Amino acid sequence: MTVTLATFMEVLDTSIANVALPHIAGNLGATADESTWVQTSYLVSNAIILPMSGWLSTRIGRIRFYMMCVVLFTLSSMLCGMAASLPMLILFRVMQGLGGGGLGPSEQAILADTFSPEQRNMGFAIYGMAVVVAPAIGPTLGGWITDNYSWHWIFFINVPIGILSLFLTQRVVHDPPHVLQARRNRAEKTDYFGITSIVIGVGLLQYVLDKGEQLEWLDSSLIRVAGGIAIVALVAMIWREWTHSHPIIQLRLLRNRNFASSTLSNFTLGVVLNGSTILIPQFLQLQLGYSAERAGWALSPGGIALAVLMPVAGILGSKFDPRKVIAVGFILTSASMFWMMRISPDVDFATIVWMRVFQVVGLPLIFIPISTLAYVGMRQSDNNQVSGISNFVRNLGGGVGVSFLVSYLSRHRQISRVALASHLHRGNVFFDRYISALQQSAINAGSSVTDAGHRSLAQLQQIVDAQANVLAYISAFFVLGIIVALLVPLPFLMKRPSLEDMAASQGMH
Repeated sequence: MTVTLATFMEVLDTSIANVALPHIAGNLGATADESTWVQTSYLVSNAIILPMSGWLSTRIGRIRFYMMCVVLFTLSSMLCGMAASLPMLILFRVMQGLGGGGLGPSEQAILADTFSPEQRNMGFAIYGMAVVVAPAIGPTLGGWITDNYSWHWIFFINVPIGILSLFLTQRVVHDPPHVLQARRNRAEKTDYFGITSIVIGVGLLQYVLDKGEQLEWLDSSLIRVAGGIAIVALVAMIWREWTHSHPIIQLRLLRNRNFASSTLSNFTLGVVLNGSTILIPQFLQLQLGYSAERAGWALSPGGIALAVLMPVAGILGSKFDPRKVIAVGFILTSASMFWMMRISPDVDFATIVWMRVFQVVGLPLIFIPISTLAYVGMRQSDNNQVSGISNFVRNLGGGVGVSFLVSYLSRHRQISRVALASHLHRGNVFFDRYISALQQSAINAGSSVTDAGHRSLAQLQQIVDAQANVLAYISAFFVLGIIVALLVPLPFLMKRPSLEDMAASQGMH
């Protein structure tokens, strides 16, 4: 519960900040485009620290590193709330991202060491409640705070939570013997080439994913240059980390079949979880005209359902073959994406709520067994690296998923609009009848014949745009459903944990 508290704080803050961007822009005299750097700066620094968190935990001590991250996140949250200009806020958000990026991996490693393999399912279930519930309630809470108080309070609320987290961590969490021993044995030189390639490659990759759609992807010379440098740096990073005797990221752990499969599943989980969490609020606010707070209320029951289902999934993961549990989770998640294809411009609030609830039913069945299986067959000394890589890949999947879906929506919206507009011509008897009815309605309301013609065409254009938007969302959910359906066989590439594996993960051989 102690380490879950900081995770809840960090994940909640990320989703709250999204809602507040327009308020921040208006208050600090920034444009809407400039205000997006509040989020981009956080995501870039967060992405950079994630893959290095395992190495840092071993290098300076896990609890010491974890508490440093909590202090940095809490202090920078307070500074963000006090920021008087956009550059100041962006600087403090970079600091906040560095602190937040180290929390998740440290916490998962702490849980893996705290619980026996038989208990891990339930341990990760409690932890997972924070990871998935926070984004669900974030938009609602963020909307309420910004509407009733000011955007400064979305950062100030982290301060008491951070202080409580530090107090509890100092009292109840301690480094196990193998972490203390590993820290004493770390006498090798630091791999500065590895660190540099990670910072440049991961940082620029996150920048490209976050800004690509806004800058028209390869039409932008900035994106082309950043993407090219990112590819070179990432290739260099992979080569260095695979061949170096003391790497920052132990990529050779991917030789373990279970860990490789769980890593791929984690990437997909990030794509689906973050992608769907972006799609639904976007549809509700841009298409149906919901406020941020009302859109948050539509998502909140899904968060409650997740909170209830996480412990259930923890029990199922202990009672049944975890590979089958994951496969069922993929099937349910895929089915929920296909069900989301029933959305329309006149869909009601209750239907959206139930669609979201069904959408999250399968996620705990994926998240918890994957989190548990990732540690099977691993030495305890590898736990820091396992958690760091797992969290990094899931976050990377989230970035890729959001970026892909935003671009896909934009492109498919244009395609659908062209397809619909191709039927709107005078040779189409239905078009003629519809336009005539709109014109007559405008004339009856007091417009001139010329005015009525313009009004009817403008009204028809709005209808076409709305339908094109809905078709784009339907297509995006279809693609997500197909992607998840293709992953159903993946868990069976994993090896079911044996007694020997359980013993190995507890450091018994």
